[in-house]
Amino acid sequence: MVFLKGVSALSRLRSRVKQHSSLSNSVRWLQMQSSSDLDLHSQLKELIPEQQERLKKLRAEHGKVQLGNITVDMVIGGMRGMTGLLWETSLLDPDEGIRFRGLSIPECQKLLPAAKPDGEPLPEGLLWLLLTGKVPSKAQVDALSQELRDRAVVPDYVFKAIDALPVSAHPMTQFATGVMALQVQSEFQKAYEKGISKLKYWEPTYEDALSLIACVPLVASYVYRRMYKDGKFILMDDSLDYGGNFSHMLGFSSHQMHELMRLYVTIHSDHEGGNVSAHTGHLVGSALSDPYLSFAAALNGLAGPLHGLANQEVLLWIKSVVDECGENISKEQLKDYVWKTLNGGKVVPGFGHGVLRKTDPRYMCQREFALKHLPDDPLFKLVSQLYEVVPPILTELGKVKNPWPNVDAHSGVLLNHFGLTEARYYTVLFGVSRSIGICSQLIWDRALGLPLERPKSVTMDWLENYCKKAKAA
Repeated sequence: MVFLKGVSALSRLRSRVKQHSSLSNSVRWLQMQSSSDLDLHSQLKELIPEQQERLKKLRAEHGKVQLGNITVDMVIGGMRGMTGLLWETSLLDPDEGIRFRGLSIPECQKLLPAAKPDGEPLPEGLLWLLLTGKVPSKAQVDALSQELRDRAVVPDYVFKAIDALPVSAHPMTQFATGVMALQVQSEFQKAYEKGISKLKYWEPTYEDALSLIACVPLVASYVYRRMYKDGKFILMDDSLDYGGNFSHMLGFSSHQMHELMRLYVTIHSDHEGGNVSAHTGHLVGSALSDPYLSFAAALNGLAGPLHGLANQEVLLWIKSVVDECGENISKEQLKDYVWKTLNGGKVVPGFGHGVLRKTDPRYMCQREFALKHLPDDPLFKLVSQLYEVVPPILTELGKVKNPWPNVDAHSGVLLNHFGLTEARYYTVLFGVSRSIGICSQLIWDRALGLPLERPKSVTMDWLENYCKKAKAA
């Protein structure tokens, strides 16, 4: 079969082996890197003992400090507002949005190396930042880009596992299947079976994590080309970076699309540890499941309509507005359509967030990208109208804590503009991006020796009895 021969050729081919001085005051141990050490592994090896001692001291001195009270609402309401996880790579503030190792998205855009002057940050730079807490130099990012290209070796049996599924299977099903098949090469599993000190768990985890991050764009692009482009696979370009190469393997040569993919992967990479995919990856990893197993589980959570699947639903809903009302829709018509959606017992996709209470900064940076590259796109203009129309309606409704747009409200329109119109595939892009954050934290989970996650659960009988006793007291 020509297609599989092309994949075999890919496997053989791949088997060869201006920074700014000012940083946010909230950044504690963040540093600017020199280009003297280009090896990420050695950087981590130096940092880990210090952070191990830091955690040990924190627990010894403050282990009994209470972080808040747990209410019945929290227990039956999805643990919203309950502080219960250690997640080093990012922190979500309800008002400011996500911070990656203390840096906001605008700060990352300013400080992280780009492929070109004034371009979008390279995802490899964010990976370095998440793992080390340090802003890398361009030389360090280039070295990491090369390492990821060298690690991007996907065995033929992975593609065969995907090919065993119907072409009509959901892209996330095919993607997760490919990730599970990659697990056969897990270095952590091999090391654990041979016997390895707990203090060294992080090293084979690092190997798996970096290889997984390197391989997922190949698996994801294979799924896309299999489903939508008659199986005509595109080989990796050794001259391109992580985001540019992913865009290239999907079949997009536009420099603007490459820039969009760099931005997309960067801003979708991590969103602290409480969201479904991140928490799932951490939970499964706490059982010492290797990064492949942990990330595959995370992908299955990401595929849910209330999590990663939302980005495809936004574009489909926006297109339904155009289909019914036309592109030149007035604000009054748009208001009527929004109310029609809400009165039909549905939500307006892309608005609201479980933690954020203001407009998602990830939405705003995508809006800025659109203003720069596609200001006259009809769907972008509609998204801009929705930004004005929807929040007041949701506020009037009175049931929504956050009426503002989130990251999903914008990403589909950008992808659609540059030709990636297959909305069912969008969650796979999210999954590729999320590998960077989840895998970074998995490395630190093992480096810090974090234990098996095992919260206490209760029944409704227990809650009722407890509340009666509390009321009587």
